[in-house]
Amino acid sequence: MNLDDFRQEARSWLDENCPQEMRLGAVHFEDAYEVYQTDAANTWRDRAAARGWTAPTWPTEYGGGGLSKAEASVLSEELVRIKALPPATGMGLAMIGPTLLEMGTEDQRQRHLPKIVTGEAQWCQGYSEPGAGSDLAGLQTKAVLDGDQFILNGQKIWTSGAQHANWMFALVRTDPEAPKHEGISFVLLPMDQPGVTVKPIKLISGSSPFCETFFDNAIAQRIDLVGELNKGWSVGKRLLQYERNGATRRAPKSSKKKPTLNVYASVAKQYIGEDDQGRIADPAARDEVLTQVMQERALALTTQRVLDESQSTGAPGAATSIFKLVGSTLSKQGSQLKSTLRGTAGLVWESDEFSEEELESTRSWLRDRAVTIYGGTNEVQQNIIAKRVLGLPD
Repeated sequence: MNLDDFRQEARSWLDENCPQEMRLGAVHFEDAYEVYQTDAANTWRDRAAARGWTAPTWPTEYGGGGLSKAEASVLSEELVRIKALPPATGMGLAMIGPTLLEMGTEDQRQRHLPKIVTGEAQWCQGYSEPGAGSDLAGLQTKAVLDGDQFILNGQKIWTSGAQHANWMFALVRTDPEAPKHEGISFVLLPMDQPGVTVKPIKLISGSSPFCETFFDNAIAQRIDLVGELNKGWSVGKRLLQYERNGATRRAPKSSKKKPTLNVYASVAKQYIGEDDQGRIADPAARDEVLTQVMQERALALTTQRVLDESQSTGAPGAATSIFKLVGSTLSKQGSQLKSTLRGTAGLVWESDEFSEEELESTRSWLRDRAVTIYGGTNEVQQNIIAKRVLGLPD
């Protein structure tokens, strides 16, 4: 089937099968759990999963759609056209699924991937610890091999969505005598067991997307060791590249280009006003808006160019750290700018005298303080870029 025919087929199917309630454009990850618990979300996921389109490029033998990169790009454009949310989301699709496809055993792929496609398995990440955040290789959670099982003891922190997950992928120390970056293994374990305790952490934004997770003789099966024993650091790093690759998204192409007011200019004109030429009244604010929009547009064009130039099958590399660094920085700056342009209306927590958009602006400003930290801090990304992309000495 050529791409034009595929586009028409995808468009017709999406128009018929995507519920109107799921055509929201986008949601913040902190709100995603509630959005995806609705009947409409379940219907949308089940319909897409039956076609393989929750994981469109995964092989059909694991429940995926078996689409080519070009077909998946068309499908993505058609989802954007109707402002449809992805039929499924989470770390299973974005992180552990691709890692198992590349580095897992056939048994692991057969057992875990179909459940990710259908949404039966929801995953969280067991990486950071109270004493091992940016210095992740300093982790101390121990896993002792006992027959066909690993016995885990220790603590993880900032485990996003752990209170909702039923599986975790985790880095654990299996050889305490080995050098720091060695003696680490990558294991999969069920969350619904007596040895796992989860405690949500309430953030300044008022939500609790992150958790503390405690292991007290928790169990991971030997068959759920990914990669070799004591060689899990390479698996863990590879998974992070898949996570950061999520920042590299193809911007949807449109045949219609209508001049529209960008969100920053819209906010500025509402709260600051316009001059007699229809521009943002304050020149300093006008410059800030221009700079932010240009940087965001440059990032979007760069990511599209990188994808267009790629002739490989799409496995991410160290250069994804560039997109994580720039993208997270721009996201943080963007929420700060919108709050600043609103003045005091961008700093209100609760009040009947302010709009929902103004209250949300405050929450966005607070929660986006963290975007340059989670998923690998900006400092970590700069180190990776220096060593793995630029080839600078340690």
